Amino acid sequence: MEQSLVARSEVAQQETWDLGDLFVDNATYEAFVKALPERSAQFKAQYSGTLQDVESIQQALDAYCELAVAIDRAANYAQMQLSVDATDAERQRLAAVFHNLYGKVSGNLTFLTSELLDLDDALLNQAIEQTTYSHFLTKLKRLKPYQLHPQAEEVLAQLSPVLGAPSEIYGITKMLDIDFGHFEVDGQRYPMDYTTFEGIFEDHADTAIRRASFRHFSDTLKKYEHTTAAAYNAHVQAEKLEADMRGYDSVIDFLLAEQDVTREMYDRQIDVIMSDLAPIMRRYAKVIQRANQLDEMRFEDLKISVDDTYEPNITIEESKKYIFGALGVLGTDYQEMLEKAYDDRWIDFVQNKGKETGAYCASPYASHSYIFISWTGKMTEVFVLAHELGHAGHFNLANRHQNYLQADASMYFVEAPSTMNEMLMLNYLLDSSDDKAFKRWAIGSIIARTYYHNMVTHLLEAAYQREVYLRVDNGEALTAPLLNEIKRQVIQDFWGDDVVLTEGAELTWMRQPHYYMGLYPYTYSAGLTIGTMMAQRIQTEGQPAVHDWLTTLQAGDSVSPVELARMAGIDITTDKPLKDTIAYIGSLVDELESLTDELNQG
Repeated sequence: MEQSLVARSEVAQQETWDLGDLFVDNATYEAFVKALPERSAQFKAQYSGTLQDVESIQQALDAYCELAVAIDRAANYAQMQLSVDATDAERQRLAAVFHNLYGKVSGNLTFLTSELLDLDDALLNQAIEQTTYSHFLTKLKRLKPYQLHPQAEEVLAQLSPVLGAPSEIYGITKMLDIDFGHFEVDGQRYPMDYTTFEGIFEDHADTAIRRASFRHFSDTLKKYEHTTAAAYNAHVQAEKLEADMRGYDSVIDFLLAEQDVTREMYDRQIDVIMSDLAPIMRRYAKVIQRANQLDEMRFEDLKISVDDTYEPNITIEESKKYIFGALGVLGTDYQEMLEKAYDDRWIDFVQNKGKETGAYCASPYASHSYIFISWTGKMTEVFVLAHELGHAGHFNLANRHQNYLQADASMYFVEAPSTMNEMLMLNYLLDSSDDKAFKRWAIGSIIARTYYHNMVTHLLEAAYQREVYLRVDNGEALTAPLLNEIKRQVIQDFWGDDVVLTEGAELTWMRQPHYYMGLYPYTYSAGLTIGTMMAQRIQTEGQPAVHDWLTTLQAGDSVSPVELARMAGIDITTDKPLKDTIAYIGSLVDELESLTDELNQG
């Protein structure tokens, strides 16, 4: 059965995003980018050596923000236009135009940080108190002990395109070089690529197709494990080199510095989930096995639905009912943003050849959010869309109320608004029906889509990543066999003997671009912890909780993630929110088990 994706040129325009609010056409973008080196050089000439008092610091930072917004605008366009068709040569060239010039632009700007950190503490403290960049400067001041010579900082910035090459190599290998071809089940041939595997086959209801696709996918991935490992090793060794140059005790401490959180918060998130959530998720795996009448529960069976026969198909137009219904509780301004996202083509829904996998929300400060997904028509896509719209709501509020340097909240907090929206979607669905089969499907979906994805898949990535950095700190080089060994052990520690780890499970480290984004994977569970607690507040308290939440989102990065959570009424300095979230997941699994028993008896 041949069903392959269409070319980008063949898709319906209305289901694609409109990047015209960033640049009216590619020629305008290209001219804009080519002017950035001169703009950055002029900025350096005008402001280098001028930081004498609070007023001059404020002026320099205001001017820097204006230039940074322009750079951010071009960077987002470069990435977005390529992500919808990474195979297109012209799109590759347009992205390269920005990336090739970025090092020169960035190098021209490093003087500002160097000169700010060279100020005496009295003036810097005065600037913290009196400028509109208080939290930015507070965080910057903490970096003083780790700051290099200004020339070294400039060279590092100029080398950024080269230091970022491993990530680019990974993406090219993944999206352009790997050819998955076809696999065959019962005489039928199925074409495969990353998009179809993750969107169709990975959770396919037909066990034979699902398991055969996993085998074929894994066998193909394995052919590229050594190249992928070499690229990843180059990336983490560069991080290790910079951490050592700056005087950090470990790569982990170096990467956590930008997140404005403690090592204790990082380790706690991983350790508590590995110990406390694992038994609950093993029970969940048994429910999935029982509901689907599987001979054994394999690794490649973990993402299937508790009841695939119940899940309805849904069109893009029909999704509005659920999105507006679930998220409308957040107020009229938020509702208006949701409507604009659909009506003004902020969302790229279509599936096409060359489109990257996954979903994301880009939010250039100069414009509005753009959402990247691949709409499969499954009801669970509504959760994905609600998630990304959570990012959009957060970034648009923060960008409206904060300056550029204090708009992007810490990575530790950034997944809270997105995952909170998924919880609102669950509450909306559960309130809309008393049908037991529907309730089981809804609860199964939130566990599979939200909790499994964010607190298992990404958390296991985090546990794996932590072990990788510990090895690198000890001077080890990363090879494919070592990475496979680490990944398999992490999965084994979590699932124990309740899930059969099929050969190929260890290769899942090859699938995730998050490893090139610092300590990103653990923040999904951190955000979901805050999101879960906030959704429960909104459900029980109503508008007062909504008001607290919207105020928190508006704060952006003007305060620390600990303070952001506190504004939302949540104390993340203790393990209580995490323990409460895990207990809530346990109650969902309890209900899933009970509903499955009742439906089986019926």
